[in-house]
Amino acid sequence: MATKSQHAPDYEPLRALLRALREEAGLTQRDVGTRLGKPQSWVHNCEVGNRRVDVAEFVAWATACGVEPTTALTRFLNKTKIKSARKRTASE
Repeated sequence: MATKSQHAPDYEPLRALLRALREEAGLTQRDVGTRLGKPQSWVHNCEVGNRRVDVAEFVAWATACGVEPTTALTRFLNKTKIKSARKRTASE
C-alpha cells in the first residue's frame, strides 16, 4: 500500500514547522483557525498530516503566526533535504 504524500517522511519537516510557528507565537489551534477563517479541526489536520498545505495556505499560516513567509520558508528549507531544481553543470 502506497504512503500518502502528506504522511511521507519528506513532509514531516513542514508539519513540524507549522506547529512550531503556532506554538512560538503562543497561539492555540483555535486561534490560528480563527485568523485563517478555518475551524480548529482544519488546523489540527494540517499539523498531523491528514491534510496537505498549499503555498498560499503556508503564507497565510505564517502571517497568522506573525512570521514573515520568507522567514518561515527559509526555516523549512534549512530543515529539509530539498535541493535546488537547477541542473548542475559538470564543473559543479
